[in-house]
Amino acid sequence: MFKRLREDIDCVFERDPAARNVFEIVTTYPGIHAVILHRMSHSLWNRGWKWLARMLSVFSRWLTGIEIHPGASIGRRFFIDHGMGVVIGETAVIGDDCTLYHGVTLGGTSWDKGKRHPTLGNDVVVGAGAKVLGPITVKDGGRIGSNAVVVKDVPAGATMVGIPGRLVQPKRSTKDQQRAAIAKKIGFDAYGTAEEMPDPVANAIDCMLDHIHAMDSKMEEMCKAMRSMGAELPEKELPELKSCEIGNGETEAENSAERTREPKAGEINS
Repeated sequence: MFKRLREDIDCVFERDPAARNVFEIVTTYPGIHAVILHRMSHSLWNRGWKWLARMLSVFSRWLTGIEIHPGASIGRRFFIDHGMGVVIGETAVIGDDCTLYHGVTLGGTSWDKGKRHPTLGNDVVVGAGAKVLGPITVKDGGRIGSNAVVVKDVPAGATMVGIPGRLVQPKRSTKDQQRAAIAKKIGFDAYGTAEEMPDPVANAIDCMLDHIHAMDSKMEEMCKAMRSMGAELPEKELPELKSCEIGNGETEAENSAERTREPKAGEINS
């Protein structure tokens, strides 16, 4: 028991830079309190003391704001950061070295008996507010983005984001490289805020960049054909678009304020 506690404390130092010493962790970290009380209630549950186990889990919820059913199986070095609002269902299984943030739900989608809650492999991280629902499996090294709703299996080492959860794929295709080149050419970064997020606005911009790339290719072919026929065409690079040319909110606001400003004395007939 004390070896497990030592591991739990050490994993807090590894994953929370705010942790300063053992005494502070043991006395002020609700995630540690919830894990300790769950290990006790889980032991009672397995021994058949169901009601006592449930009462201990209710006390833990009252004390920490974290609700873990005594039937849930939790591995070693499990860390709940902040923890308020975390809910872990009865048939949930959590592997070693997993991390959950506040507001996470490992819930069920059925009223039937049996396995109805998620299974997390080793080294899984679930972001704040995420909901992992149903008897699905998040394999080793899986990542769940904050506020995502995941209802299907997550491959090993993959990241799921969005509602419903979607697999994030790295941008390595030739088309993605073309999009990045066109975006740079016209002075626009379509991925400046969230590089790999499947955002609908980013998808729309991707379509625009694909169209611009096609037009650019056609123009180059036309220029080559005209040069082959003896036409003299000047070499000219496209100018870089600056943010003020796309739309400067400050300039428009200043112009509007200038138009609506009341004239001062002496300016009326000047």
